[in-house]
Amino acid sequence: MCGAGGFVGGHLVERLKSEGFWVRGVDSKAPEFRATAADDFSVVDLREPAECRRVLADRRFDQVYQLAADMGGMEFIHSAECDILKNSVRINVNMVDAAADAGVDRYFFASSVCVYRDMTADEPELTEADAYPALPDNEYGWEKLYSERVLLAHARHTPMQARIGRFENTFGPFGSWRGGREKAPAAICRKVAEAPDGGEIEVFGDGTAIRAYTYVDDLVDGIRLLVESDVTEPTNIGTSEYVTVNELVDTVFRVSGKQLGVRHITGPVGVASRNFSKERIGKLGYRSSHTLEDGIRKTYPWIAAQVAESVAQGS
Repeated sequence: MCGAGGFVGGHLVERLKSEGFWVRGVDSKAPEFRATAADDFSVVDLREPAECRRVLADRRFDQVYQLAADMGGMEFIHSAECDILKNSVRINVNMVDAAADAGVDRYFFASSVCVYRDMTADEPELTEADAYPALPDNEYGWEKLYSERVLLAHARHTPMQARIGRFENTFGPFGSWRGGREKAPAAICRKVAEAPDGGEIEVFGDGTAIRAYTYVDDLVDGIRLLVESDVTEPTNIGTSEYVTVNELVDTVFRVSGKQLGVRHITGPVGVASRNFSKERIGKLGYRSSHTLEDGIRKTYPWIAAQVAESVAQGS
């Protein structure tokens, strides 16, 4: 599990362990919010080819999950373009090359719906094939699209099978909630938890941008279905519940029980709208089991507790 110290990687390690797998976790950092469930965990720089080969050298691995990336929320994506292109491409090129040489059976790559172009609110769903002609909105999307092609090329020329999941915004407990790398649901939960009842929070843009926010357990369900399937093409994984940022904010307000106002400010927003077909993953039997509010009801209390602990410690 590459990226086992991160948010989705940590949840996926737990799932794999519950299914009886022996799991090696590697990441550039140790897990921040809880101990890893991996049988073996190492802090490794996957930008280095020799390190990618070393973590695969002492046993034969049936599956590799590549979730390691230099990434974060919109603030980070817009401010760290050079780091994203440099670091994530190096990780992906080196890791897929090492896995193919090591005889790995199946290789999962965590891609993103950022590979798609911008959309308007009234457009019909885009399918996976609509990533071409390519016009991602940001460099993070271009990096993901290129890395998909690196994996698919190796799959054409080696016995290793490719599995590619294109993620939408994912949220849940044990993820980044401050510091600029957090995604919108975590950022809104933090701001609401920090605000006094009757106060207000700041939200980037006018709140009309449309997104789908997938609860992490549902994403992990989709990853496992995809990896164990025969589907080799890139596949959208996520919920089909699309909401505006304003609706996300209202949901967090409702769950928190606070009466708060909103002040819209200038800041990185990203694309205007998203709407992607889930037909390919749906044919495998996938359905999201959590609504946005279901997921926020599990996520907000955890972030509120982090905020309270941080205040108590003066950090």
